Amino acid sequence: MGFLDTIFNAINDLTWGWALVPFLVVLGVFFTVASDFVQFRFFKRMFNVLRSGSETDDPTKISAREALFVSVGGRVGGGNIAGVAVAITAGGPGAVFWMWAIALVGMCSGLIEATLAQAYKRTSAEGDYRGGPARSIIHGLGENYRWLAIIYAVCLIASFAIGFNAFQGNTVAGAAQDSMGIPRVATGALLAVLTGIIVFGGIHRIAKAADVIIPVMAIGYIGMALIIILLNITSLPGVIWDIVANAFGFREAVAGGMGAAIANGLRRGLFSNEAGLGSAPNVAATAYNLHPVSQGITQSFSVFIDTIVICSCTAFVILLGDVYQPGAEDIDGVALTQQSMVNHVGTWAQYFLTFAILLFSFSSIMYNYYLGENALTFMTEKPVALLVLRVAIIGIVFLGATAPGATVVFSFSDPMMGILAIVNLLALMMLFPIAQRLIRDFRDQIGRGVAKPIFDPADFPDLDVDPSAWPEAPSARRAAE
Repeated sequence: MGFLDTIFNAINDLTWGWALVPFLVVLGVFFTVASDFVQFRFFKRMFNVLRSGSETDDPTKISAREALFVSVGGRVGGGNIAGVAVAITAGGPGAVFWMWAIALVGMCSGLIEATLAQAYKRTSAEGDYRGGPARSIIHGLGENYRWLAIIYAVCLIASFAIGFNAFQGNTVAGAAQDSMGIPRVATGALLAVLTGIIVFGGIHRIAKAADVIIPVMAIGYIGMALIIILLNITSLPGVIWDIVANAFGFREAVAGGMGAAIANGLRRGLFSNEAGLGSAPNVAATAYNLHPVSQGITQSFSVFIDTIVICSCTAFVILLGDVYQPGAEDIDGVALTQQSMVNHVGTWAQYFLTFAILLFSFSSIMYNYYLGENALTFMTEKPVALLVLRVAIIGIVFLGATAPGATVVFSFSDPMMGILAIVNLLALMMLFPIAQRLIRDFRDQIGRGVAKPIFDPADFPDLDVDPSAWPEAPSARRAAE
């Protein structure tokens, strides 16, 4: 274990330590500029998905809204509650500004990777759509890059399906035990049963559950934050000024000043919204859409909800209260958020936050499982392999919940996610010209007055696209006639 720990620490230092965060930032800025700030040009269209929900009446298809909620459920988790608190403790209020900045840039990275996942998705034998970076690599770059796709798939299973699900189980059980005295075994058993019900239903059951859980989760948490903001509305301008002043070094709140604010804001922002890491595109590919860019816009909105909306809620709850003291490190993480809420509205807030953590974590478990399923089906279609994965996930969630020290075993998650992100970013760099063509096609149709642009594989004969995944395309309709 000591030898493996040394290896994983070295990988973590090479990825998250110095290379990955600048890589994500630089590429995000490049994508934003090269795409002519596409995430801002299509910003109004992002809200259409909440109203329309789907572009098909077929109940067997995953709607754009359901795919949005599954990805929001995966992005929104402990990072939005504990991660924001850690960023503020280590980097001061200015870290919040840099979280906002990386989210605005990350919205473009999220749009690009989801667009590519949609373009290269495949129709499965069951009629579902499957896609993501592994399939984008194979069908976009060719069979010579299969080794890169396999590395990606293995890292996705190791980091999200195994490591992060153990962590989520541990988070829920710990919160239930600390605030309500519920034994870890009881929480673990309940989580295992709920996880089994969901994962054996596949992506359709995950999508239907997310369509119910995520709105309740998000609206409840945002509503609580808005109440706290309204109760302290006169202090809000001062808090916003503190965020900006600390971000640019006008007012130091912690050791390291502006540098600490940038480093912690960027890192926590990237951990929270996952833009460019290659996880969310696996879910984006499951949705029925008329054009790949439509789902890219939807997934860009997911990044916005995660960081600009929900992370900001946590930040204002903390900074509008008296619990947080600049430079003090004796309280951070979920405890800082919890005590800040109690400070604002009373002791009942700790139970509300426990419930919020339960919903956040369970939605992440569903999301993490599907990422593992999608990666596994890329490598093998054998039903027994999928059965083994589902049983293993149930056991991993129970183990993570019941054994406080068990999550140490999964310390490889961050290094594996680091490799995952590097592979995804390399693929994005090579496939970016394809994404540009798709965006140009989408914009050209809008320019001609088309309300809902339609992707036609016949217009892109050089791309390895599955025509059956685009039944509304003009060429597909002509063939059917």
